[in-house]
Parts: sequence; C-alpha cells; structure tokens
Amino acid sequence: MTVPTQQSSSAALKASATSAVPANIGLTAQGKNTAPIRHFLEFTDFDRSDIDYLFARAALIKRKFKNYEPHLTLHDRTLAMVFEKASTRTRVSFEAGMYQLGGSVIHLTTGDSQLGRSEPVEDSAQVISRMVDIVMIRTYEQTKIERFAQNSRVPVI
Repeated sequence: MTVPTQQSSSAALKASATSAVPANIGLTAQGKNTAPIRHFLEFTDFDRSDIDYLFARAALIKRKFKNYEPHLTLHDRTLAMVFEKASTRTRVSFEAGMYQLGGSVIHLTTGDSQLGRSEPVEDSAQVISRMVDIVMIRTYEQTKIERFAQNSRVPVI
C-alpha cells in the first residue's frame, strides 16, 4: 500500500474545500481515480491541517443543514457499516450523516454475516470494498481494522 505524503494529501483536501464538489485531482481522462486511498484508522493518520479542514468542512455542512440548504455531496455513494462491537451512537451518527448528505448505508454485523467467523477479514475487505464507496468498522481489535484497510479498495474509517 502506498502512503501519500502529508503535504500532497493536505493540498488535495484543501483544494476540494473551496467547492461543494471536489476538484478532479487524481482523476484520469476516463474519470478513474488514481489518488492513493487515505484511511482514517487512528488520529495520527491526519495532520493538523487535515483536522482543521475537517472541522471547517463540518461547520459548513452543519450550517447548511440547519438552514435547510441542500448539500448532497454523497449522492449515489454508499457506506458499509461493519459492527463487531455494537454502538447506538456510532450507528445513528453515521447513518444520519450519510442520509443527510444524500448517501445510503448498508449495516452489517458479525451476528448476521460471516464477517470474522468463517470468512477471513481480508476476503471480506476485498468483496465489500468492490460494492461500496467507504467502509466504517467498529470492532474490538485495532488489528482487524488495519487488516481490512490493507485489503480494501476504498477508504476505511
């Protein structure tokens, strides 16, 4: 897995902050994304400027939401929420956020799927990441998230 430099990642984030639709940074002429995948597995994955950007972006989105202004930046995007460790607040906050931004969610638990039981995490990551745009995982082990991210085609939170 290629890890982007802090400077280039921050520049790409900041470039997209100026418009509702991210700039075509990292896109080929055919529209395929060539930018490296950025996961958010621990706080050190983002530097200070990335965090500042995220808070500024969150404030903009919250202001628009409170003013009933449409802000559907995740239209036609799907989040897979994988829960080994149940959490009402995590589920509600991610689901509400996705729906408010125009996206949709798929809720998976280890109780109603083969995740982490008879199917290796690596296989699950390869399959799930082919069908969604981002994956959120809540588990008991940080190593599971890291193994999932190493085998994912999409960002993992």
